[in-house]
Amino acid sequence: MNDNYDDLQVSFGRCLRQRGFIERFYEILLASHPAIPPMFARTDFRGQRLALRRGISMAISWASGSTMVQRPMQQMIDVHSRAGRAPVEPALYVCWIESLLQAIAEFDTAITPALAARWRAAMQKVVDAFARNY
Repeated sequence: MNDNYDDLQVSFGRCLRQRGFIERFYEILLASHPAIPPMFARTDFRGQRLALRRGISMAISWASGSTMVQRPMQQMIDVHSRAGRAPVEPALYVCWIESLLQAIAEFDTAITPALAARWRAAMQKVVDAFARNY
């Protein structure tokens, strides 16, 4: 049986209610590895922030086994594959997870070690799929 990760959606909601969560995530991510800032050199961050907001929610649903987000998740996987328009080397996904967890720890007023571990487990499922399809 799949885990629905409803607690992650609630946690994500708490993060988004506090102004600046997505911006803080990108600050952390861009500082996490020297290969990352050049990947965002021509990025429209207004659009990117909206895409990330939707992407995290979809990733939570996808990690829970939802088939409703299969198509958009596959599109994101394709975009970030070696042949996609925004390829991401698999080794950099650890930076993405760590940056997300740090931002969540700063913005979710109800974060616990157990909830952080659930975030890590769910997002690891997602980045493993991205890495496999690189």
